[in-house]
Amino acid sequence: MVIVVRGRRLLALALALFAALWLAVRWGEPFVAMVASSAVGRLVPIYKVDRQEKWVSISFDATWGVDHTDRLLDILDRYGVKTTFFLAGYWVEKYPEYVRKIAERGHEIGNHSYEHPHMNSLSKEAIRADLLRNHELLVELTGTRPVLFRPPFGEYSNKVIEVASDLGYFTIQWSIDSLDWKDVSADFMVNRVMERIGPGDIVLFHNAGKHTPEAVERLIPMLQAEGYRIVPISELIYKENYVIESHSGVQRRIGGREEASGE
Repeated sequence: MVIVVRGRRLLALALALFAALWLAVRWGEPFVAMVASSAVGRLVPIYKVDRQEKWVSISFDATWGVDHTDRLLDILDRYGVKTTFFLAGYWVEKYPEYVRKIAERGHEIGNHSYEHPHMNSLSKEAIRADLLRNHELLVELTGTRPVLFRPPFGEYSNKVIEVASDLGYFTIQWSIDSLDWKDVSADFMVNRVMERIGPGDIVLFHNAGKHTPEAVERLIPMLQAEGYRIVPISELIYKENYVIESHSGVQRRIGGREEASGE
């Protein structure tokens, strides 16, 4: 069961969850994942995951250019790291060879919309059409169905998250913005990330950031030296039996701390 919780409703939701579990055991019904939007009001994406293990994710948004993409892929290969790339549909159509290359190198690909619009201003039907247009492109080029969606500009609303959920997507934000899109120095990015990093964090980069490859090349060994394991976002998050705190966007496990991968 997937629930977004407010503090005062936690007890009631916990009791409801217990009842649902009892019914599932009693009647043998599958305990399926769902978004209880009618009970909780405001929906939020996953910004960070509550984990005791020192797992983190590095993600790259691709909306313009490919100038530094090959270097990034080589760096990631060198350190044996797999990450998540969120690709915009118009970028996918312009650089299909890079979509295949990213997938062939073992990285996860997420949907970053087709047009990269301000989705809050669109109807549910328009949001759905945009996401499906890019979804179909990604499936055609990679043979794999994407399950992660990152809203353009980090903008979201209940209708955006609901449409994405209906299409089978987990909506993903980030907990640490490298600010590479501002053309800040590699030193700035390295310091910014290392000062903030903790288990379950999701770091935002862009594949075309001017100083991003240098920053990533320095960050990976630093993180690994501190015992962090860098994983794709789909391995970091919980796939079922979780809550997302509405005030923080932190995803927490209900009833145990089993690994997210393979759920």
